[in-house]
Amino acid sequence: MIGRPPAWHAAVWLGAAAFTYAALGNGPDDDTSPADDAPWPQEWFEPPAKASEVGLTRFAQSPYLDDRDLPPVEERLPDDPVVIQPYKSIGKYGGTARITLWDTWQFFNWEHALTLSANMRDVLPNLAESWELSEDGRITTIHLRPGIKWSDGHPLTADDFMFRLVHVWQDPDISPVVYRLVQGCEFVKIDDYTFQYVFPEPNPMFANFFAQYGSHFVDPMHFFKNYHGAFRDAEELEELIQEEGFVTWMAMYGALHGWGNEDAVKVPTLRAYKVIERTPTKMRLERNPYYHKVDPAGNQLPYIDKIDAIILLENSKMIAFQAATGQLDFAAFALKTEDIPLLKLGEVKGVNKVHVWTRLHISDVSIQPNYNYDDPKYRELLWGQGDRKFVRALSHAIDRPQMNDVIYFGRGVPSQVTAHPTSRWYEERFAKAHTRYDPDYSNQLLDELGLEDVNGDGLREYPDGTPLTITFEYLDFETPKTMTMELVRDYWREVGIDMRLKSVERRLQSERAQANKMQMTLWHADKVTDILFPLVPDWFYPHRSGWDIAMWNHWARYYQTDGRLGEEPPPLVKNLQFWGDELREATTEEYRTKAAKTLLEAAAENLWTIGTVGQAPHPVVVSTRLKNVTSTGIWGWDNRWTLAYHPSTWYFDEASPEHSPEQ
Repeated sequence: MIGRPPAWHAAVWLGAAAFTYAALGNGPDDDTSPADDAPWPQEWFEPPAKASEVGLTRFAQSPYLDDRDLPPVEERLPDDPVVIQPYKSIGKYGGTARITLWDTWQFFNWEHALTLSANMRDVLPNLAESWELSEDGRITTIHLRPGIKWSDGHPLTADDFMFRLVHVWQDPDISPVVYRLVQGCEFVKIDDYTFQYVFPEPNPMFANFFAQYGSHFVDPMHFFKNYHGAFRDAEELEELIQEEGFVTWMAMYGALHGWGNEDAVKVPTLRAYKVIERTPTKMRLERNPYYHKVDPAGNQLPYIDKIDAIILLENSKMIAFQAATGQLDFAAFALKTEDIPLLKLGEVKGVNKVHVWTRLHISDVSIQPNYNYDDPKYRELLWGQGDRKFVRALSHAIDRPQMNDVIYFGRGVPSQVTAHPTSRWYEERFAKAHTRYDPDYSNQLLDELGLEDVNGDGLREYPDGTPLTITFEYLDFETPKTMTMELVRDYWREVGIDMRLKSVERRLQSERAQANKMQMTLWHADKVTDILFPLVPDWFYPHRSGWDIAMWNHWARYYQTDGRLGEEPPPLVKNLQFWGDELREATTEEYRTKAAKTLLEAAAENLWTIGTVGQAPHPVVVSTRLKNVTSTGIWGWDNRWTLAYHPSTWYFDEASPEHSPEQ
């Protein structure tokens, strides 16, 4: 039953790997110049300077804003504006960026009270000029920068943060289930620019959550209160709801808050760009005249004036083609590693530049066995007496080095799911646990479980002789999931495991995952940096269920409801849930480290999820005219993709001289 995994994959893909290896930046044809590899500015790792601290007293605006009957730029900026250091140079004003809707998340980036350092570990001030944590870890105090304004000129105040927490997060009509990380939180307003989040229990890592999910903590109250049941007369609101074509005020609020639809045109924003038009095929944005940041020369950011975002839904092949042929100024979100050869052809023709960043995911594909699946024999196989033989056998049957060559041109890192290498809790032994390709050992473990080929078809049956077939359902999105799982299917078949792949669309994935109907599924393993791992350690113990996490729904619900729903987990899992709480609530670094290492050690030993290859090359394509985009970067959810690399400082080098900011 043991044999070398199928060679046809290697025959097809290894040639492509050899062809593009030099193009990725490791061979004699590497055209990356020292200038392209400039180090990131030190300012990206530190609290941003204020204008007064660098001696700025004069400010300039884009000519695009001239003759618009706006207040002078000095009056639109905060009292002491934030100064952002561009990657390489002071930019030029002007131009319209051509991108896809997916990549508006890069240009139209969130503005949070706190933000993330480029090292993916530290939290920095942004809309806030400072913050502090009480000694007991229960109170986080925020001090806003005076004078920041929404895109309609209305001041940003503590009330905008109060509105989102009290009237959205904690309003039972909109949020029937309060998110665990803000349960019991009390909002205390000190003055217009100072406020506190007060928790009943220690929540010392709240600043991380506040920085990464910050757009979920602030709303323009002056706008949204007109659409909220707590602030409007019931009859007036009902009339307004009918006029706007909605069923409830909650639905209307949700539509207004969804920036990607036509209603977003009405909503003030703090971001660098505001939506001005949404059609079925395109979303148009233009610069926010009240954006609160400037460059070191005093020029109000952003540099680019307008954005045209075309809507291609999830047609990643079309996006790759448009990026390769110079039809887009920036493309990254929907691109995949396997697109790099096509994209490089565009670079050869001089229509684009292909930067190869590194995906943040510690594993591009993380295989999730469902420990709560409603089949006693299958559950016994996965859990048994806690010896984990079956899952270990599956892991040792995967040839990760070959997978790395076949899919990632040898540029990924075989790994189990653990903390990211930038984490202070990362250990190589956790990443390498049970990653050895050893089909002989896999067969030995499967034999010990009594899984034998009873009928001689080369596939194993349960000990009682009934078929052992695993239906593997998954959503093919972002990382090369289908390509990976086709390899895994063949690897497992070589040790006698019959796994059937079934690609599903997003809605079905969500329905079946949350209904506990999936035997196995997958997702990519992000939330593994020091930013999010302490707060949402999805891979390390059951604390939530969702469309992307479907390993242990019943155990997670038991945890979430204090035993009212779900199913009581085994003692080992309950112990990990305890340590997960300790990780989130620890007020000393020593105890936080103990909790983190306990979870990571248990994951390495038990393989709750089976990792494959991570830290993979990710193409970031820019047109030849787009400047100040870093040649290297980390691409992922934890750091919000480009947030720490300041897209507001990107510019076009073809802008006319009269649109250049004062130097």
